[in-house]
Amino acid sequence: MLQKIRQFFAPPVFEDGNKTLTALFVNSLVWTFVVVGGIYAIIVPIFWHIYLPALIAGAVAAVSLVARMLMLHGQVRTSAIILMTIFIAAITASIVATNGMYGAAYFSLILSTAIAGVLLSTRGLYIVSGINILIGLFVFLFQDSLPEPLITQGSMAYFSSLVLYILLTAIFLGTLFRRLENLFEELRNARADLETKNDKIQRDAEELENIVEARTAELRATNEDNERRAKQFESIAVVAKATSQAQTLDELLPQIAETISQQFGYYHVGIFLLDANSEYAVLIAANSEGGQKMLARNHKLKVGQTGVVGYVAGTGFPRLALDTGSDAIYFNNPDLPDTRSELALPLLRKGREIIGVLDAQSVEANAFKQEDLHRLLTLADQVTIAIENARLFEEQQKTLRETQTVYNRNLQEGWAQFIRSQNIYGIRRRNMRSDLLSEPLDLPGVFEAVRSGGAYRRTEADGSSTLTIPINLRGQPVGVLNVKSAEGRSWNADEVDIMTAVSERAALFIENARLLEESRLLAEREHAISEISSKIGTGTQVADILQIAARELGAQIRDAQITVEIGGGE
Repeated sequence: MLQKIRQFFAPPVFEDGNKTLTALFVNSLVWTFVVVGGIYAIIVPIFWHIYLPALIAGAVAAVSLVARMLMLHGQVRTSAIILMTIFIAAITASIVATNGMYGAAYFSLILSTAIAGVLLSTRGLYIVSGINILIGLFVFLFQDSLPEPLITQGSMAYFSSLVLYILLTAIFLGTLFRRLENLFEELRNARADLETKNDKIQRDAEELENIVEARTAELRATNEDNERRAKQFESIAVVAKATSQAQTLDELLPQIAETISQQFGYYHVGIFLLDANSEYAVLIAANSEGGQKMLARNHKLKVGQTGVVGYVAGTGFPRLALDTGSDAIYFNNPDLPDTRSELALPLLRKGREIIGVLDAQSVEANAFKQEDLHRLLTLADQVTIAIENARLFEEQQKTLRETQTVYNRNLQEGWAQFIRSQNIYGIRRRNMRSDLLSEPLDLPGVFEAVRSGGAYRRTEADGSSTLTIPINLRGQPVGVLNVKSAEGRSWNADEVDIMTAVSERAALFIENARLLEESRLLAEREHAISEISSKIGTGTQVADILQIAARELGAQIRDAQITVEIGGGE
């Protein structure tokens, strides 16, 4: 029940905070006007027997209730205007009825102005202030024309006016203070909320700063890794270029070790190759001073047993020794006392066949990273390819030399046999006469010309001049051209070139004739073999076959005794 009574007298609440505060003040004024107006409307007729003021008080109370109904329907500003209008009208009527500006109600216009400042906007405050000034001026100008006071101004009138004004002032100030308290509470809440948001912003800023620092560190690390990666790839390209220029292992491997050391900053780089039995990894090349000592004593490591290199040579997997002091596999080498970290990479040909190990050592601990392995394995592949290419080149060179030797021997033998078959060792032309040589001559400067591969000039004791030029066929000397002049003359370069070119072309044509003759003889031999084989194939008995074979061989080899014996045993 009490709760319902409180709800009946309570002001409405709106979403707008200012509208709610105004409704609170309007509600207080409404009930004040209703209570005071109702009491005044009852007391005045009883004690003073005056009915007009009682009627005005009753009208004020009734209109206040109407204003409250409007306020409950959300028309707060309209109800405030109505309250101010009836309040000013009631004050004006009281001033006129109670001796004008000399009555107790005259200065209540100030109170109405203050109330208007709370209920209405700034514009409404100025309007009410102007109206109150005009009312006061009107009373001042027409004070003498006012009728006799309806209510005698006695102590009771002043007291009742004082009570009314004190109540209205208390309501006004109470509402104002409540509004200020609410405003201060909102400010405190806003300040607390602002501090909370500032703290959150500060935490977010710190978190963002930490994120930025972390991202910056990651970006810096990524940039450093990219730079390191780019430098490594550039170094791999440099190593690949260096390896492509060397052709033999003796040139290639030391150059690879030196280039890797310079490009990657490793103080020792060694290249091991497995021996023929794949029992030891033998050091073949190294760049450091200690490595040179190891090469001098033919340093080698047992495969699968000794040190990081032996482990890699046995397993075929790369091995990192980031701290050689704590790595149990590390082999402490007195020739390399400054080593703090070591990386060994297998040299694998296709099919994962191990041919050797690339060993790199640094004076810094943890100098090698796991992410470097993939790029350095590419380097190891390049080294393997270079070694294979060098080996292939050496094998090709060896085959070429052997082939060249066989070719030169066959060429010499072929020419010697051809000359003997033709019974011609050369030709000599003197005084427009040419003679074929059936025996070789002892010509001056032959040995010197053949050994030097160029023209040999000599002046004889009788003042004659001799020029000897080697005749080369595909780089192989097959004869000499000797020219002798009775007059001492100097052979110019054009003459030497002409004679060299003519002699070489003559040798080429002789070679063609020799090859043609060999081809003809080979064809005749094959033809004879084919005819004999076909005749032998006609026989069906052993005696017939033997007779045919002996007869045909005798026909081919004249003045020869032919015996064919078959059978086994002693």
